[in-house]
Amino acid sequence: MTRRTVRIAMNGVTGRMGHRQHLVRSILALREQGGLDLGNGETLWPEPVLVGRREHALRALAERHGLTGWSTDLDAVLADDSVDIYFDAQVTSARVEAITQAIAAGKHVYTEKPTAADLAGALELARLAGEKGIKHGVVQDKLFLPGLLKLKRLIDGGFFGEILSVRGEFGYWVFEGDWQDAQRPSWNYRAEDGGGIVVDMFPHWEYVLHELFGRVTSVSAHVATHVPRRWDEQGKPYEATADDAAYGIFQLEGGAIAQINSSWTVRVHRDELVEFQVDGTHGSAVAGLRGCRVQHRSATPKPVWNPDIPATESFRDQWQEVPDNAEFDNGFKAQWELFLRHVALDEPYHWDLLAGARGVQLAELGLRSAAEGRRLEVPEVTL
Repeated sequence: MTRRTVRIAMNGVTGRMGHRQHLVRSILALREQGGLDLGNGETLWPEPVLVGRREHALRALAERHGLTGWSTDLDAVLADDSVDIYFDAQVTSARVEAITQAIAAGKHVYTEKPTAADLAGALELARLAGEKGIKHGVVQDKLFLPGLLKLKRLIDGGFFGEILSVRGEFGYWVFEGDWQDAQRPSWNYRAEDGGGIVVDMFPHWEYVLHELFGRVTSVSAHVATHVPRRWDEQGKPYEATADDAAYGIFQLEGGAIAQINSSWTVRVHRDELVEFQVDGTHGSAVAGLRGCRVQHRSATPKPVWNPDIPATESFRDQWQEVPDNAEFDNGFKAQWELFLRHVALDEPYHWDLLAGARGVQLAELGLRSAAEGRRLEVPEVTL
């Protein structure tokens, strides 16, 4: 078996998500397993080149993982003909300029979302990539979660009959940063820095709904900044200017309705940090990050409303756990493998920059819906 090297410029991997999920649990994990078997007598060997602004952080990260390629000079990295792919996990405000440079340099592009601050910027990236003829992909990791893979299996098997509604609950309490450190960076709570839960999470909900249940055709949203004062990484107080909670209703193609609450100001009283309940004429399911429980119509109880007596049954115990029936890899790694195969073998891949633009569009329309206090149609995104 021959080994083929693919060099990947990884920008923004000193941040939590870029480091943990993309570098360590995806690219380095692929190296630990001996590379990606392409199935044609070749193994693809990913060689990361770490890119960022903080020299000391890059050097420390490279030394920790035994890597030799790193640079604070993005222009020089993109000018290097041996670099095949550019990956971006920076803050959103820096993403468009860097990806535009990478496209101009002829690099294949793989990026975190949102791809841009507005739909116009996201569509421009997709247009530029198409004109350049490069391969491009956008991270849509939640599609690869075990819980949602089980949910997709149920949908494909016709378990639900006609799907009527989807209800999602996402979030947890993010500490303000005064008496306990916050779990998220402070820029997430400043709109001027690209923060806000709508910008962060509506792109996720777009691809989850689109891929599993149907295209979003309208949105009605209410947003709030429930905690207006927070403390940054240096312990200094600042005013939160971005939304920390969003309550959305989405009409889906085919008639189903989705309601999804997203909040960094909620305390968790559910089994997982995100859960989706899907109700259909033939059955229902509740899927989280890993687990999925179902209740078929033949096993649905017949409760009667009577507030004068205590509940005589445990409703949670009436649901059945969906078995794994497969081994589930890290979702970020699984999607990296698909994108690398797309680059190396030209295998099909549809989670591209245009798909990323749909997520940006939904976030943009969600914020506008909240500002105008009305439901907005979501037109199909085209170049």
